Amino acid sequence: MPFMGDNPSGYDLKAPGRSGSSLRLPGRGPFPGLDDRLVEPEVTRDEVVGGHRVVAFPAEEPHATQHTELDYVLRAHRVPGYHGATDLLTRHDEKSDFASDTCLYKQGVDPETGGRYLEEIAFEVVAEQNRRLVTEKAVRMYRRGVRRIFTIWVKDQQVCEWSPESHRWRPLDCDSQIEDPCLVRPLAVAALLDAALADDAVAEALIAKGNPVILGREAKARSEGRVEAGAEAILKVLAARSITVSEAQRQEILQCADPARLDRWLLRSAVVSSTGEVMSEP
Repeated sequence: MPFMGDNPSGYDLKAPGRSGSSLRLPGRGPFPGLDDRLVEPEVTRDEVVGGHRVVAFPAEEPHATQHTELDYVLRAHRVPGYHGATDLLTRHDEKSDFASDTCLYKQGVDPETGGRYLEEIAFEVVAEQNRRLVTEKAVRMYRRGVRRIFTIWVKDQQVCEWSPESHRWRPLDCDSQIEDPCLVRPLAVAALLDAALADDAVAEALIAKGNPVILGREAKARSEGRVEAGAEAILKVLAARSITVSEAQRQEILQCADPARLDRWLLRSAVVSSTGEVMSEP
């Protein structure tokens, strides 16, 4: 695939798109609207980078698998108030209309443009793509205003972040974490490469977000632990006082799920003379 330059070749840069507000950033603008199209989304596989048409081919394994894992992890880590998107087309400049593999962007309407917000974090999964093309896309995304751009190099099993200062991809240590306001908690780099670690990272992110199902299970586990400990304490006190406990009484104590009742039984077990007195209720 040829390197994408700034000179158009065989592609109509005046292709009609949706009208929208342009944006001028200090030293960068002006830009067309994010959703002003040079390509026909969901009709062709075309993208435009630097005025050149690029066909976004379907992925094979392991690229497709890695992409799914990426979406899985990022969705769990995004903070409330942000969208996660796959293959979201963005008009990055006058000669470019292409999508990152996965991105995060703020929900709602950008008051400066009247349209959606620009993505803040973008990820590319790279297997067979031309490295120069991936680099040029990063340059154009950053120029548009995307804050951070990452690549997952499938064959090398490596995660990199684009460095606008050095104009290079900076490898991230596998033991490091990605911290960002878009993320509910730091994202372990290793979780982007290992499916088992991805599960762990997703679970931690859901806990950090206060997922009601997980919090409910934790509360239930704590309650069950308290009940089990209370029953065992009663039996230990009775054994220490040499008070006989029948098998039926033992099972009733162990199967009691009422913490308040177990507390009463525990207090009685220290002073009464029989197990029946411990378990008697008014």
